[in-house]
Amino acid sequence: MSLRILVVEDDRDLRELMRASLSVEGFEVQTAVSLSEAAALIRHDPPDVIVLDLGLPDGDGAELVQEVRRKHSLPILVVSARHQEAQKIKLLDAGADDYLTKPFSVSELLARIRVALRHRGTTLAAAVTVHALDGLRVDLTLHTVQLHGETLHLTPTEFKLLARLVRSAGRVVTHRQLLADVWGPEYTEHVHYLRLYMAQLRAKIEQDPAEPRHLLTETGVGYRLAVD
Repeated sequence: MSLRILVVEDDRDLRELMRASLSVEGFEVQTAVSLSEAAALIRHDPPDVIVLDLGLPDGDGAELVQEVRRKHSLPILVVSARHQEAQKIKLLDAGADDYLTKPFSVSELLARIRVALRHRGTTLAAAVTVHALDGLRVDLTLHTVQLHGETLHLTPTEFKLLARLVRSAGRVVTHRQLLADVWGPEYTEHVHYLRLYMAQLRAKIEQDPAEPRHLLTETGVGYRLAVD
């Protein structure tokens, strides 16, 4: 089961960048744009990790750190444009696990998340983000797919499906898991969606879609991305 991260950030562009980047890494991502929305989500179903901005429309994120710490031990990573050392020390003393100053790289954020989880006994290997085999190269970080050096243009859903297979390259991913991860848990019975998009992907990637080299069918179970 994927670990769940709550991203609390009111800057839309940064929020979407973090959501997309963390999703590529295999996390299930929820987002909130205010303290009140974040608090409601946490009360309903606490995530595994919180990534928290400080300057929010309805208050300071430091308030949420204190509220969460009264009930939960989950990792909290603060992200902020504030550079004052005293502010950082105050938040770390209040219970934040780490403090990243904007701007920061996605790679650094992911590394800090892995460290915070490791301190709580959860070890995460860095996710597979590049897959290359027989002329096919998929780079999830750059959001590119190339076949023999030529860039392929995939729809957002096609890319999301391929990315999910890349993250489990060499292993079978069930129909239900693919449908839940790509379309959402309410679509787990809609196998026709999966077959349609898999056919579209094979038409773009495979030399002979009827005899696929990369996107393999595990009959009655799911699909697997070949690694050799």
